[in-house]
Amino acid sequence: MLALLIAATSLRAQDYVLHAYIDERLVAAPDDTSWTNGGFGKTRYGGNQTQLHFGGAALYGAAQITPDLLAMGQVQYQTGDRGRVSLLEGWIRYRPVSTTPWRWSLRAGALFPPVSMENDGVGWTSPWTLSSSAINTWTGEELRAVGGELELEHRGEVSNWDFRASLFRRDDPAGTVLAIRGWSIGDLVSGIGTRLREPDAEVSEEDETPPNYYDPFRSIGASHWGDYVAVSWHAPGETSVSVMHYDNHADPGASAPYAGGDEQYAWRTRFWSAGARTDTGAITWIAQALDGYTTIEPIEDAYQRTHYRSAFLLAGWNRGAWRPALRIEHFSTLTPSSDIDWSQSEHGNAVTGALNWRPRSYLRLTAEVLRIDSTSTLRAEYGLPARIIDTQLQLNVRLLY
Repeated sequence: MLALLIAATSLRAQDYVLHAYIDERLVAAPDDTSWTNGGFGKTRYGGNQTQLHFGGAALYGAAQITPDLLAMGQVQYQTGDRGRVSLLEGWIRYRPVSTTPWRWSLRAGALFPPVSMENDGVGWTSPWTLSSSAINTWTGEELRAVGGELELEHRGEVSNWDFRASLFRRDDPAGTVLAIRGWSIGDLVSGIGTRLREPDAEVSEEDETPPNYYDPFRSIGASHWGDYVAVSWHAPGETSVSVMHYDNHADPGASAPYAGGDEQYAWRTRFWSAGARTDTGAITWIAQALDGYTTIEPIEDAYQRTHYRSAFLLAGWNRGAWRPALRIEHFSTLTPSSDIDWSQSEHGNAVTGALNWRPRSYLRLTAEVLRIDSTSTLRAEYGLPARIIDTQLQLNVRLLY
């Protein structure tokens, strides 16, 4: 899709850009089975193995077709269950030329909601660490807006403001992973048309044969539109503050068949997110917090509501070829007892330390250590230790274009 877009527009476009990356990594994984393989481990890799892994590849393209019209798309390739090329996002933006402090634009297509304050690289990656925060791991897995977004900007002499509002479809399963397995930390990003794996223990309890998958980007039940609104303030020196509210307006009682006849449910998911970013000399600071809940009602008058929250603080060195970064974060979920005889909770903390070396513009080498200490009643229900400490080490070589 991206290749066709560039081929069709580049001859007429005023300007266009292409960026890409591909990476290979050596990983020392913790003992617990990763969520990517149907376990309750919190890291991308598991199984107590040290081996080479293909980390992924992505391609970004943007074409300025006219002074008012911009087309953009990102595709990626991942191995394993996601061993295919998929579209991360693709949209067209109309933004008329403005000669006043006010400017407006309209985007339409498949969009990332403006949640992240750390993932702004090709393939929705972070320049600071290999593993995204828990907030942005979930965002990359389950949040995508297929619809339109209106942006209104005011450019002042000292600072700028912008307001975004969106109506979207195809995000009814958002919140599933937080309710059935809890938070995780990694760098896998779901593309349109890919699938996510449910925990094998959950599937076996329902007398089904694992593995079981679901489509994170689809509409389920009656026709409806989700929405989000976001307000941001930008000041000189890379300083910004952002607040956002998201609600997919899914019908918590709706379901629809998925591949193989399995039933996939809609989850009514809402959250508030707030974040800030600033530089103090050579150090960049990023802080973000997210709080919300997701609800399902598979049986009339019987519902399950999972409250979730997470927050992190990241500090990174922003000068020179050597750029260390440190991130600390906390996360939790709570499903109180309800009419459904089922409850769970989890809480945990994580520390991520990364050392990035960029000797050339096309080469980035990263060493990262990730330690996650979490306690979950859900694991205990399946006879696993309630508390686990996952430590994952990665040495990464990434080629960039």
